[in-house]
Amino acid sequence: MGRKVKRLAVLGSTGSIGRQTLDVVRAFPDRLKVVGLAAGRNRRALEQQAGEFGPEWLYLEGAGRPEQDGCKWISMEEMACLPEVDMVVVATAGRAGLLPTLSAIRAGKTVALANKEVLVMAGELVMAEALQWGARLLPLDSEHSAIWQCLRGEKGEAARVLLTASGGPFRNLSAKELSRVTAADALKHPVWEMGPKVTVDSATLMNKGMEAIEAHWLFDLSWDKIQVVLHPQSLVHSLVEFRDGSLKAQMGAPDMRLPIQYALSYPERWANPVLPRMDWSKPLSLTFESPAVDRFPCLRLALEAGKLGGTYPAVLAAADDVAVELFLDGRISFVDIPRLIERTLEGCGGNSGIRRDGRRGPTLEAILEADASSRVRAREIAGAIAV
Repeated sequence: MGRKVKRLAVLGSTGSIGRQTLDVVRAFPDRLKVVGLAAGRNRRALEQQAGEFGPEWLYLEGAGRPEQDGCKWISMEEMACLPEVDMVVVATAGRAGLLPTLSAIRAGKTVALANKEVLVMAGELVMAEALQWGARLLPLDSEHSAIWQCLRGEKGEAARVLLTASGGPFRNLSAKELSRVTAADALKHPVWEMGPKVTVDSATLMNKGMEAIEAHWLFDLSWDKIQVVLHPQSLVHSLVEFRDGSLKAQMGAPDMRLPIQYALSYPERWANPVLPRMDWSKPLSLTFESPAVDRFPCLRLALEAGKLGGTYPAVLAAADDVAVELFLDGRISFVDIPRLIERTLEGCGGNSGIRRDGRRGPTLEAILEADASSRVRAREIAGAIAV
């Protein structure tokens, strides 16, 4: 009896995570098949991918769809719930991943999630929907994949989770030096290959704050059980401490294809000779330290927003999206990013009241409204602090 082929819809296929997902697919043509591809505005890359993988369904943001023989054009929400799709890989950036993720969940799909904003904006709602519809969420982020792997086979709860962060390129800079950082400087991550938005978030440590919010929802962890530590070598992707004081650490080369393949192959592990291996014949140094929250206030802001709950995390994500965009365009400075986010949080606030259905937490409509209004407010504030 032949092995069942897992059919994938890859949303955000032309971005960094999407491209690396397709690298894994190339290594296992007898186990993985791409049936749907969705991209932002990179038409040429999408056409090349469609020509190589032969999907039946495509999506391209905006007007002017190219001719592609044998392909049908549908929305990401439609693609995410097709009966021909076994797993939806959500590798889009920002708020674009939220509605397709909910569509996939409501269709009972397995969702491999790389988009941070989905759980940051709507973690309570998304996890409740997944429980209701029997959908499975598998993390693609290296840190959450590490926690997931460490928890497998354990019956007791984690006493503490330690999320590791490389610290980005500026972890040793003074406040004065940070004020002179340029977009080109911020995009030179010392370890990971990522898209521009995530790379800047790594430099501000916003990504680690968002990952703490994700971990809170993914693994049902109270805030006092989540700790962020800097680990510049990026070889330990996260650690889990148990009630007896013992620790599990998941290690591996800093290559996103490793956690991607783990999610795609789950519950198996597949041999892939293309993926890197650690060289244990060479001296190895592992160091850990606490992050300097005073110099990187984005981490503090994310943790505060996560603990407040309601629509505060949605405001945080929207303000950060705008701030990073303006920084990359040269319209605000690096140190203006947290200032803009904090002022937006103060101005927009958050709603954490009781929903009409009796459950706590904001509705989808409230989350989307908070996202939209926060973007307007952030741009208004940016006008007053623009460089």
